[in-house]
Amino acid sequence: MRRLPRALLLLRLALLVAEGAPEALVSAPRSLVWGPGLQAAVVLPVRYFYLQAVNSEGQNFTRAPPGQTPFKVVVKSLSPKELVRIHVPKPLDRNDGTFLMRYRMYETANEGLKIEVLYGDEHVAQSPYILKGPVYHEYCECPENPQAWQKTLSCPTKEPQIAKDFASFPSINLQQMLNEVPKRFGDERGAVVHYTILNNHIYRRSLGKYTDFKMFSDEILLSLTRKVLLPDLEFYVNLGDWPLEHRKVNGTPSPIPIISWCGSLDSRDIVLPTYDITHSTLEAMRGVTNDLLSIQGNTGPSWINKTERAFFRGRDSREERLQLVQLSKKNPQLLDAGITGYFFFQEKEKELGKAKLMGFFDFFKYKYQVNVDGTVAAYRYPYLMLGDSLVLKQDSPYYEHFYTALEPWKHYVPIKRNLGDLLEKVKWAKENDEEAKKIAKEGQLMARDLLQPHRLYCYYYQVLQKYAERQSSKPEVRDGMELVPQPEDSTAICQCHRKKPSREEL
Repeated sequence: MRRLPRALLLLRLALLVAEGAPEALVSAPRSLVWGPGLQAAVVLPVRYFYLQAVNSEGQNFTRAPPGQTPFKVVVKSLSPKELVRIHVPKPLDRNDGTFLMRYRMYETANEGLKIEVLYGDEHVAQSPYILKGPVYHEYCECPENPQAWQKTLSCPTKEPQIAKDFASFPSINLQQMLNEVPKRFGDERGAVVHYTILNNHIYRRSLGKYTDFKMFSDEILLSLTRKVLLPDLEFYVNLGDWPLEHRKVNGTPSPIPIISWCGSLDSRDIVLPTYDITHSTLEAMRGVTNDLLSIQGNTGPSWINKTERAFFRGRDSREERLQLVQLSKKNPQLLDAGITGYFFFQEKEKELGKAKLMGFFDFFKYKYQVNVDGTVAAYRYPYLMLGDSLVLKQDSPYYEHFYTALEPWKHYVPIKRNLGDLLEKVKWAKENDEEAKKIAKEGQLMARDLLQPHRLYCYYYQVLQKYAERQSSKPEVRDGMELVPQPEDSTAICQCHRKKPSREEL
């Protein structure tokens, strides 16, 4: 075997020490591979799993292994006679010694899949992984028994926000909703859709003029019915920004359970994951640029090489955002903030200027990210949490479905509603770099856990299940409702091999 020159060996060792990586080389057999994408029964738009690089001494890498030997993944049908279209991009380097592997299927693999995870020419961990078929693609309509489906996805048994939301509604009076919702929220300015799910089919009618966003609620409901048998239920979804139900729990009349994408401290709406992260999950590796998986492999330079300033770009959807720009002009050494589009405060554009649009991945060139509300909660927050920067989060009455699990000073640094302490908090972060880095990492790890695509599916199902359990009368297909059809996918016809459970089994 040809030996490396001594100078080259010393240089390589110096680089390893400088990067803080274990000095030993990657051990393919000792490295770890796990995740839902290695299970045949887990059906998701994009299947994914994780890899932890481990060295020959059994130590986990905390940075990408040095050198040019990349990990790679090969996914193919078990049967050479079965041609299955599968898109397998390069592994995403998460910059901490772990990698995210993804693949999207465009046809069902009836015989199954063979997944090879390689480091150079060597198999990693237990590779190759054999997934015995059928392995269904996203548009295959093959719903499963709810208990088996939830077990396969390892759905959590409890979701604190769901329990909190339904505490106000021990029972749901469907007749009250039918009488009240159209009158209260269904005028021409309304953005509400009335849904009925019956025998795993979806029916809807729109109430109000601004219901174009029903395409987002349609697509997740259709995706769910392809995978799991949903309970029969009838409900209303608010497609607007603001929560709608502000009645007190013990008030007369009592509140009604409207489903929304955003909650607030003074409302009673039942919260689902936002349309933004839902759509990005469904369209990952297909119709969107940023999604909850791709963001994890594009978190910018390592912490030590990031610019030590707080950063913000966004529209003028709240006055505090304008204040950010004014603070930035006076304190450019601490804050880089700019408005990219004016709609609400057009008269301010001349004074404050208009910032150029930036790719979202470029945000993470900065150590600190400022998260300020838009019209409601800023829906970029989940993406910021998944980055490798410290999030400075504005105190807010608005929340998304996962905020309950987050703690200030553990997962993010809180800032006052009026931003009065923002510069002070940026100075604190600069003076306490290790602590700031630790909070950023804790927030990132929590977001990685909470915002996995399979967890979003679990969350949606559990909200619908809890809702159905509380309905006091049977749902019906009402006058004016239309069937929401499954999308046509004639190029990827699949045959469901599962025995469809009867209603008595559910």
